[in-house]
Amino acid sequence: MSKLLVVEDDAKIAAAVKRGLEFEGFTVDVARDGDDGWWMATESEYDLMILDVMLPRRDGLSLCADLRVAGNWTPILMLTAKDGDAAQTQGLAAGADDYVTKPFSFPILIARTRAILRRCQHTNVAPLEVGSIRIDPASHRAWAHGAEVQLTHREFAVLEFLARHAGQTVSKDAILRGVWEFDFEGSANIAQVYVTRLRRKLDLPHGTEHIQTIHGVGYRLIDDGR
Repeated sequence: MSKLLVVEDDAKIAAAVKRGLEFEGFTVDVARDGDDGWWMATESEYDLMILDVMLPRRDGLSLCADLRVAGNWTPILMLTAKDGDAAQTQGLAAGADDYVTKPFSFPILIARTRAILRRCQHTNVAPLEVGSIRIDPASHRAWAHGAEVQLTHREFAVLEFLARHAGQTVSKDAILRGVWEFDFEGSANIAQVYVTRLRRKLDLPHGTEHIQTIHGVGYRLIDDGR
């Protein structure tokens, strides 16, 4: 049974989400502000955290970023305003794995929650190597030039998808279909956000270029030969 943490300051929304998730078989804890969310996230182990962006004492974006800096890589699903494109982008940049816009459809929230949890439980045992990049799907660990790289679950999923299609050019839409696993409400450009994040973590520190941009087509993961 998966254990979830919901950090939401609106009492009615928090209660409704808790009831709905528990009805679906999840164990759910609730925090009503960012500081309590931080304390609960660092004191207990969760399979997934659902964070509202607008929180008192410590907002959801700061909470997400602080957890990542502290080495907490529990998957995070952000709740953002309908017109909150900036918050959605900032949340992904802070280390969130996905987002759902308010007001949200509860079936969509459940679908995204289950999709993230499925990816986290993926146990395809064969490690993958492309040049100096090595990933282990069973443990969700990745290395570049022999050094382990900390990736969010969504970043790892995008990298694994590219690695399983190494040498092939894959479109943004193909990445969405392969990684998000169901109809995605946002723009296909979200794939570009994750590719940028992967480049920053895998290539930029070493002056390499494993992920090529094929303009007008998509991306290709290659052995850069270094």
